[in-house]
Amino acid sequence: MASLWKAAVPVGLNSPARFNAGTVRCLSTSFQLQQKAKPAGGTGKRDLSRGLRNVVLVDGVRTPFLKSGTDYKNMMPHDLQRKAIQSLLEHTQIPKEEINNVIVGTVIQEVKTSNIAREAALGAGIPQSAPAHTVTQACISSNQAITSAWNYITTGHSDCVVAGGVDFMSDAPIRFSRKGREILIQMSRAKSKGELIGLALQMMSLKALTPDAPSVAEFSTNEVMGHSADRLAGAFGVSRREQDEYAVRSHSMAAKAIKEGLLTDVMPTSVPGKADAVVVDNGVRPSSVEDFSKLKPAFIKPHGTITAANASFLTDGASACLIMSEEKALALGYKPKAYLRDWVYVAQDPKDQLLLGPAYATPKVLGRNGLTIQDIDCFEFHEAFAGQILANLRAMDSDLFCQKWMGRQSKVGALPLDKFNLWGGSLSLGHPFGATGVRLVTTAANRLAKEGGQLALVAACAAGGQGHGMIVEAYPK
Repeated sequence: MASLWKAAVPVGLNSPARFNAGTVRCLSTSFQLQQKAKPAGGTGKRDLSRGLRNVVLVDGVRTPFLKSGTDYKNMMPHDLQRKAIQSLLEHTQIPKEEINNVIVGTVIQEVKTSNIAREAALGAGIPQSAPAHTVTQACISSNQAITSAWNYITTGHSDCVVAGGVDFMSDAPIRFSRKGREILIQMSRAKSKGELIGLALQMMSLKALTPDAPSVAEFSTNEVMGHSADRLAGAFGVSRREQDEYAVRSHSMAAKAIKEGLLTDVMPTSVPGKADAVVVDNGVRPSSVEDFSKLKPAFIKPHGTITAANASFLTDGASACLIMSEEKALALGYKPKAYLRDWVYVAQDPKDQLLLGPAYATPKVLGRNGLTIQDIDCFEFHEAFAGQILANLRAMDSDLFCQKWMGRQSKVGALPLDKFNLWGGSLSLGHPFGATGVRLVTTAANRLAKEGGQLALVAACAAGGQGHGMIVEAYPK
């Protein structure tokens, strides 16, 4: 894993990202240059407090993440999000009237509930007076929900926000073809039975009846993400075996965390028509590299390296977290889990750097806060593909890549795997697109509390060549 990026550079990487490590933006309203983080008086710990209101994570929860087509298959996405919010309300015992806003991230939207945040909030019993809105930014949608809540609080518009996310792949919307939709609209306007019968006959054609299924390909490049991940792994010299080894690690870590009761954010979730509540993620499958190596390539055949075993799977699930200003949390008697200190979003070439968001976001959020990799006690990265994770790690540990494409003087450095995704990740736990961000942030906070660390770094890639990074700080004991 420690080997550097291959000399072969992906075609199309022809414009270095602008990054000036000496110029960072201060998170104060004066926008002065931020000072390097200093140890808090006598403690030896970093002081990341700033002029804005402190934003804290009180707690976060989620439904068990399930493979699509399993126990949740007869539900609707707003039902899952409602259950996640209800679990959060019960778990935290927050008085509902204290909630100022609800923000939910989602990717594959159910057309009947386009503002899923509002429907889920109302269903969960949150007062009608609390506005709710839905955000979407591919796989970092609930990251966007969290940072939108952060903005509401730091600017004084809110004191208490529920942020969450959901995706439901068991019933992804499938449309009629465009031709079929045109005929249906014309049928609704038909002025005579004869006209209606004529249109109905047109509707019987193959062109009209062929469904228009949601595409998993990038709209701008028409390339499937798995195909892009295969090319990325090849460009960074990540072998099939290395990917399978990392996937085995993810499943083993997740199984260990479940066995030891570390995933305390997972809430029992009742399912209509089933006697017993769902209590555990059902995609965790500890195995061996030998078993994983038997699977055939899923995208580039026959020589690709991405398989069903080393890629995240289609998942149903929802998450929710309670975010407050520190003063509000303390006034209500809560002991927050963590401070949400700072965050960034990045974007790059959606063709050749589609999944490199973490490699760009990590140094950016570190640099803004005067931090280095060595200052971070816990890393929680979204695992879209094992090859994507390993390519990002190699990119950050490559002088060539960091100098040429990030505009840095030297590499970011190697991330220590003994601090990295120790409770499993999206490869094993599952990845409901809109819900993963809350899982990452909540897990980071829980790991800091369990491991006694101070700072965590959360990062994720997303469709469109985007990415997110966040600094989470443990709340003082």
